[in-house]
Formats: sequence, C-alpha cells, structure tokens
Amino acid sequence: MKILFLDTVHEILENRLTQAGFSCIDGTKFTIEETKSQLSEIDGIVIRARFTLNEELLKFAVQLKFIARSGAGMENIDEEYCKNRNILLFNAPEGNRNAVGEHALGMLLSLMNKIHTANRDVKNGLWEREKNRGLELDGKTVGIIGFGNNGSAFAKKLQGFNVEILVYDKFKSDFSTDQIKESTLEEIFQKADVLSFHIPQNKETIYFGNDTFFESFKKPIFLLNLSRGKIIDSKALLNALNAGKILGAGLDVLEYEKSSFENMFDGSLPEEFIQLVQSEKVLLTPHVGGWTNESYFK
Repeated sequence: MKILFLDTVHEILENRLTQAGFSCIDGTKFTIEETKSQLSEIDGIVIRARFTLNEELLKFAVQLKFIARSGAGMENIDEEYCKNRNILLFNAPEGNRNAVGEHALGMLLSLMNKIHTANRDVKNGLWEREKNRGLELDGKTVGIIGFGNNGSAFAKKLQGFNVEILVYDKFKSDFSTDQIKESTLEEIFQKADVLSFHIPQNKETIYFGNDTFFESFKKPIFLLNLSRGKIIDSKALLNALNAGKILGAGLDVLEYEKSSFENMFDGSLPEEFIQLVQSEKVLLTPHVGGWTNESYFK
C-alpha cells in the first residue's frame, strides 16, 4: 500500500508504517496539480490542513482506502463524499486535549493577572504596578461551550480552583459531577465571568460568537477561543471589547487563518486583525494550544 503524506507530522507515524511494510511518499511540498498526478496509485493520505480534500481532488484517488487527519478537526475533508465512497476517516481528537486544557488555563491566568502587559512594561523599563493590578480566578464562574475532549480537559484543569463550572453542550447530557454543572446558554449568560469555546467548526457554529451573543452576557467576561477561528466574528469581538462587555480575550485561533497557517501574513491584513493585535486586552497565540511536544507525538 502507498501512503501519501501531504503535511509534516511526527516522524513516528512514517517510521511505524514503513516498518509495517507500507510505502510512504513525501508529498509535503507537492502542489495541487502534483498531488492530483500522484493520487491514482495512493491507498492512504495523511494530512493536517494544507489542502481541502474535496470531491474535486479526491476523485483522482480511485483506490483510496483511508485519510488520516493529524489533529481533531475534520472541516477540510468532505466527509459525506468519503462516506459514499467507503473511504475510512481517522483523526486524533484525544491527542491534544491535555495541551489545549493547559494552554487555555495559561491564557486565562495571564489575561486576568495582566502578565502579558506587565512583562512588556518591565522589559521596557516601566514599573507600572497599579496599571497591571489583576483579578483572581478564585470565586468566579466559568462557562464552557462544548464538552468534548478539549472542553472536558479544560474543565478538569479548572477543578483545582475555587470556581463554578457551567458547561453547555447541545449534543451531550448527564455529564454533571460535583464540580461540573450541565448548564444552558441562558444560565451562562446570567452568571459567567469567563467564557471558553471548545466546539468544532460547521455551518451551525460559524460566527456563534456574534454581536447578539456577546450582548446577552449580564456581566463583563473574559473570553477564550481555542477551537476554530470562525467561531467568533472578529468585528463583534471588537465591538464587545470597546463596549466593556469583554474585559479580555485569549485567542489561539483567528477567523483569518488560511488553510496553511504558516502563510497567515501573506498579503494584506484585515483591519479587524490589526486592531486585535494592537489591543492590550487581547492575548494572541498562533494556533499552538494543542501543539506541544507531547501532543505532537500523541
């Protein structure tokens, strides 16, 4: 069997496949046209996010048996088309959950304690104590939307703090514990001091975080997004930041990400992105929440 690697993944996968007798082809630098020319003899594809594997491309893979997505999200793969052709799909939703949970907690503590601005000020020779006075997480209410691998991992990390954890998941129920409460959006709107997104991107969730959503919160909140960039409408986020509805935002993902994240800064940048970069209330990381050494191996 021939397996085409369209993205760079941990070497352990190719090593073990080779040991098992598979032939692995390095297509990490292939163009779309070069990929099409190779697909007729390919039995398996390994990918992260470099290409969209839709019918237009996959129709050339006449003997394709499986696609392996290194990561959790499957939005760059036409799942319906693969189902109709009996192409097996594999992903790794558990692999990065601990990393995402830790990263979310790190972003939240940094935002609330203004560590990101305090660090910058001290390095610039400024001893701004009052300006960088923080807030404690203790006693706050944290709302989590999505209780899959990553949402549940973040909830687990929070259990070491004296916080109320409210979780809304449209597709899950009966998951409450002594420290985690199955909740509704309405209750989260009423009580949350912190809101964290951990949901996949699909037609229903794109721009879930819009003007109406942010205006529904009764208290100013800290916002985290470590799911997918298009879950949040950046204009709505800026409106909420300027109105004081959001005290700070930790974003590991952005709606402006391209299919290949490394090309994020090619071409002109949207005005909203520039404003987010310039805001002291916003903490940004380059989609690395689940990208630790340990999760890369997993």
